[in-house]
Amino acid sequence: MASKIKAMKATKFVSLMLDRQKRFKAADAQLPEMPDNAMALARALHPKRQYLKVAAVTDMAADTKSFTLVPDPERGTKELAYFGAGKYLTVFETIEGMPVTRAYSISSSPKESLEGKYVLTIKLVEGGLVSRYIFDNWTEGTAVEVSAPAGNFEYQPLRDAKNVICIAGGSGITPFVSMAKAIADGDEDFEMILLYGSRNYDNIVFRDELEEIAASCDKIKVVHVLSDDKKCRRKGIEKGFITAELIKKYAPENEKYSVFICGPQQMYDFVDKELETLNLEKKYIRHEMFGEFHNPQTQEDYPAGIPETVRITVTIQDKTYIIKGSSSDSVMQILEKNGLSAPARCRSGECGFCHSHLISGKVYVPKHLEKRRLADFEFNCIHPCCSFPLTDLEINVPVAK
Repeated sequence: MASKIKAMKATKFVSLMLDRQKRFKAADAQLPEMPDNAMALARALHPKRQYLKVAAVTDMAADTKSFTLVPDPERGTKELAYFGAGKYLTVFETIEGMPVTRAYSISSSPKESLEGKYVLTIKLVEGGLVSRYIFDNWTEGTAVEVSAPAGNFEYQPLRDAKNVICIAGGSGITPFVSMAKAIADGDEDFEMILLYGSRNYDNIVFRDELEEIAASCDKIKVVHVLSDDKKCRRKGIEKGFITAELIKKYAPENEKYSVFICGPQQMYDFVDKELETLNLEKKYIRHEMFGEFHNPQTQEDYPAGIPETVRITVTIQDKTYIIKGSSSDSVMQILEKNGLSAPARCRSGECGFCHSHLISGKVYVPKHLEKRRLADFEFNCIHPCCSFPLTDLEINVPVAK
């Protein structure tokens, strides 16, 4: 019976292919022209670059600032690209002659982009090259260059449940602030239960703003989970960490729910193990790829005996360079430290923008960043942003856009 069904499916597929070929042959060879208004809309929504300037800098915490960005018409950007709550912007900078990119989630609402502003809320990372540069150099009036909004960390009604448990850690709160604002504005329609992990009450970023949004919209509930502040007795506070028991406590009874997670890698490692006990469908668990991975030697499956320094032969648009770098840096970091500009957006292996051909050599990819398709393995393609050299390499990299 199974073989008969399989044969019927194959016959149907062949029939569809033959019909499609007939349609292709009968079709006009001249491609239809795209209407001018459609082209203009596509360019507005998906610009290759947006040229902005800093309109304001706001201190959010001791190590966190919000940067309000507005269009810079003199450099060619008159309006901001619209976005869905949960998207990020890739920032392009050149630091000491080194071209670098970093992705930062948008903390403002989609509605605010129509009013002419984005807000990026950035945490100063210890030893962080780009965050340190931004904190030291971005002031009111500073020219900034960013990508169009990008990413997949947004509510999708066809995939996600109507109830969403949002789990944030530290500066991972940023996309959820945007989502909460969008719900309050009527641009998104789902029930948000936000479990926000912080060390103590005084260091909660967006604390007052989140409370105001929750008070104005009955679709939003905010629960602060404090790991270090044992003395806090405020209403709506949980102590410790975000466990499976805590998730079950706030999840709707007898209803499906999605879980969105954004925060540092340590939180992902902990929460993912907790989620395993809840037996949720895989499609209901969503991760934002948050930040660049460092120090692959900390991973259990990282091989021994790797040389400290490697040589990379890289071809970019018919030009070949031979560079050297540390095996503890990603291929992308080695390129940048040698002054080579390669395409990059998320820097977490998810977007595929840096998709490159590995001609020879071996790389290590941390398991949680392995987002390649089966075809990538077949044709030996890698994402330089999360691939770490184990040997000398030869790669072909697409041109940066």
